[in-house]
Amino acid sequence: HYHGLEVILWPYIHAIKSVPVASFIILCLIWLSSDSLSVFIAFLMVLPIVYTNMLQGIKSTDEKLLEMAEVFRMSRLRKLKYIHLPHLKPYLLSACSVSIGLSWKAGIAAEVIGIPDGSIGEKLYEAKVYLSSADLFAWTAVIVLISVVFEKLFLRGLKMFFDRLERS
Repeated sequence: HYHGLEVILWPYIHAIKSVPVASFIILCLIWLSSDSLSVFIAFLMVLPIVYTNMLQGIKSTDEKLLEMAEVFRMSRLRKLKYIHLPHLKPYLLSACSVSIGLSWKAGIAAEVIGIPDGSIGEKLYEAKVYLSSADLFAWTAVIVLISVVFEKLFLRGLKMFFDRLERS
């Protein structure tokens, strides 16, 4: 069903996976403000992971279930709710679990290069300039803590979404 879309997206996803993060950061600094840089870079780094996992989930959907849905003339919305989304749940949770930490790393790296005012990346850059190991370790600990908390909250929210979907 989705082969055409997969063929169209393949070169873009492959390029995003292959191009160095630093190249994207520098290009984005030319095209975007440094304020929106970290979010965009984080999105670019997460996109191939989520896309690949979701595509694998879609491809592994049980064809017999889909045939049964056709026989019983299930609407697209009901197929999405009762077949596709429950099947994609582990793929999406796995993709998000892997990619959230990566998004923080890429976003902070973008901030270190783009140096937006008041950002954690700016603080890391200052720690480098002033050779302050203590500041570097302190800000690194802050990043790890924020990343872990954000990942837990995001995954909990995603699981709650799927739980509500299953109950309705």
